[in-house]
Amino acid sequence: MSDDGPDPLVRRSDAVEYESVGAAAGLSKGVLVDADDGAPNFALRRFTLAPGAEVPRHTNAVEHEQYVLAGEYVVGVDDEERRVSAGDSLLIPAGTVHWYRNDGDREGAFLCAVPNSDDEIDLVAETSE
Repeated sequence: MSDDGPDPLVRRSDAVEYESVGAAAGLSKGVLVDADDGAPNFALRRFTLAPGAEVPRHTNAVEHEQYVLAGEYVVGVDDEERRVSAGDSLLIPAGTVHWYRNDGDREGAFLCAVPNSDDEIDLVAETSE
Protein backbone atom coordinates (compact mmCIF):
# COMPACT_ATOMS: atom_id res chain seq x y z
CA MET A 1 0.00 0.00 0.00
CA SER A 2 1.27 3.47 -0.82
CA ASP A 3 1.31 6.32 1.70
CA ASP A 4 -1.62 7.93 -0.14
CA GLY A 5 -3.96 4.93 0.04
CA PRO A 6 -4.40 1.54 -1.56
CA ASP A 7 -2.32 0.36 -4.48
CA PRO A 8 -4.03 0.17 -7.88
CA LEU A 9 -5.21 -3.27 -8.90
CA VAL A 10 -6.05 -4.99 -12.17
CA ARG A 11 -7.52 -8.47 -11.84
CA ARG A 12 -8.01 -10.42 -15.04
CA SER A 13 -11.33 -12.23 -15.46
CA ASP A 14 -9.65 -15.64 -15.56
CA ALA A 15 -8.22 -14.99 -12.08
CA VAL A 16 -11.67 -14.66 -10.47
CA GLU A 17 -12.83 -17.81 -8.69
CA TYR A 18 -16.56 -18.50 -8.52
CA GLU A 19 -18.22 -20.45 -5.74
CA SER A 20 -21.74 -21.72 -5.26
CA VAL A 21 -23.88 -19.77 -2.81
CA GLY A 22 -25.23 -22.27 -0.29
CA ALA A 23 -28.70 -20.79 0.18
CA ALA A 24 -29.58 -20.97 -3.52
CA ALA A 25 -28.87 -23.77 -5.98
CA GLY A 26 -27.80 -22.26 -9.29
CA LEU A 27 -26.38 -19.03 -7.82
CA SER A 28 -22.60 -18.49 -8.02
CA LYS A 29 -20.49 -15.60 -6.73
CA GLY A 30 -17.08 -14.28 -7.74
CA VAL A 31 -15.42 -11.55 -5.69
CA LEU A 32 -13.86 -9.09 -8.12
CA VAL A 33 -12.42 -6.59 -5.60
CA ASP A 34 -12.82 -6.27 -1.82
CA ALA A 35 -11.02 -5.31 1.37
CA ASP A 36 -8.54 -8.19 0.90
CA ASP A 37 -7.38 -6.35 -2.24
CA GLY A 38 -6.99 -3.04 -0.40
CA ALA A 39 -10.37 -1.57 -1.41
CA PRO A 40 -11.13 0.67 1.59
CA ASN A 41 -14.87 1.20 1.18
CA PHE A 42 -16.65 -1.22 -1.16
CA ALA A 43 -16.60 -4.79 -2.43
CA LEU A 44 -17.50 -5.54 -6.04
CA ARG A 45 -18.88 -9.00 -6.78
CA ARG A 46 -20.24 -10.76 -9.88
CA PHE A 47 -23.10 -13.22 -9.55
CA THR A 48 -24.48 -15.71 -12.08
CA LEU A 49 -28.02 -17.07 -11.85
CA ALA A 50 -28.59 -20.31 -13.79
CA PRO A 51 -31.84 -20.97 -15.67
CA GLY A 52 -34.41 -22.27 -13.19
CA ALA A 53 -32.49 -20.96 -10.16
CA GLU A 54 -34.30 -19.27 -7.29
CA VAL A 55 -32.77 -17.26 -4.45
CA PRO A 56 -35.04 -17.32 -1.38
CA ARG A 57 -36.49 -14.22 0.28
CA HIS A 58 -33.86 -12.63 2.46
CA THR A 59 -32.56 -9.38 3.91
CA ASN A 60 -29.04 -8.01 4.16
CA ALA A 61 -27.69 -5.77 6.91
CA VAL A 62 -26.02 -3.56 4.26
CA GLU A 63 -27.30 -1.81 1.15
CA HIS A 64 -26.30 -3.11 -2.23
CA GLU A 65 -26.32 -1.69 -5.71
CA GLN A 66 -26.62 -4.01 -8.69
CA TYR A 67 -26.12 -3.78 -12.43
CA VAL A 68 -27.54 -6.49 -14.69
CA LEU A 69 -24.92 -7.73 -17.15
CA ALA A 70 -26.76 -10.52 -19.00
CA GLY A 71 -29.97 -12.46 -19.24
CA GLU A 72 -33.42 -11.65 -17.97
CA TYR A 73 -34.78 -12.64 -14.57
CA VAL A 74 -37.23 -11.63 -11.86
CA VAL A 75 -36.22 -9.58 -8.82
CA GLY A 76 -38.69 -9.43 -5.96
CA VAL A 77 -38.45 -6.44 -3.65
CA ASP A 78 -40.83 -6.22 -0.68
CA ASP A 79 -44.15 -7.29 -2.26
CA GLU A 80 -43.37 -6.43 -5.90
CA GLU A 81 -41.76 -8.51 -8.62
CA ARG A 82 -39.96 -6.84 -11.50
CA ARG A 83 -38.38 -8.37 -14.58
CA VAL A 84 -34.87 -7.04 -15.17
CA SER A 85 -32.48 -7.42 -18.09
CA ALA A 86 -29.02 -6.33 -19.22
CA GLY A 87 -28.42 -2.65 -18.58
CA ASP A 88 -30.87 -2.33 -15.67
CA SER A 89 -29.67 -1.05 -12.26
CA LEU A 90 -31.06 -1.68 -8.79
CA LEU A 91 -30.69 -0.23 -5.31
CA ILE A 92 -31.64 -2.57 -2.51
CA PRO A 93 -31.56 -0.68 0.81
CA ALA A 94 -30.32 -2.44 3.95
CA GLY A 95 -33.03 -4.53 5.58
CA THR A 96 -35.22 -4.76 2.46
CA VAL A 97 -36.76 -8.18 1.75
CA HIS A 98 -35.72 -9.33 -1.74
CA TRP A 99 -35.32 -12.48 -3.86
CA TYR A 100 -34.46 -13.62 -7.40
CA ARG A 101 -35.92 -16.12 -9.87
CA ASN A 102 -34.54 -17.00 -13.29
CA ASP A 103 -37.52 -18.49 -15.11
CA GLY A 104 -35.84 -18.06 -18.49
CA ASP A 105 -33.58 -20.37 -20.47
CA ARG A 106 -30.45 -18.16 -20.36
CA GLU A 107 -28.04 -17.53 -17.51
CA GLY A 108 -28.43 -14.19 -15.76
CA ALA A 109 -25.44 -12.24 -14.48
CA PHE A 110 -25.11 -9.10 -12.40
CA LEU A 111 -22.56 -6.97 -10.61
CA CYS A 112 -23.21 -6.19 -6.96
CA ALA A 113 -21.43 -3.49 -4.94
CA VAL A 114 -21.66 -3.53 -1.13
CA PRO A 115 -19.94 -1.59 1.65
CA ASN A 116 -16.96 -3.26 3.27
CA SER A 117 -18.69 -3.91 6.58
CA ASP A 118 -20.25 -6.83 8.37
CA ASP A 119 -23.24 -8.11 6.42
CA GLU A 120 -25.74 -10.36 8.10
CA ILE A 121 -28.04 -12.26 5.75
CA ASP A 122 -31.37 -13.41 7.16
CA LEU A 123 -33.69 -15.76 5.28
CA VAL A 124 -37.33 -14.67 5.43
CA ALA A 125 -40.06 -17.30 5.72
CA GLU A 126 -42.67 -17.38 2.97
CA THR A 127 -46.06 -16.18 4.11
CA SER A 128 -49.13 -18.08 3.00
CA GLU A 129 -52.17 -16.05 2.03
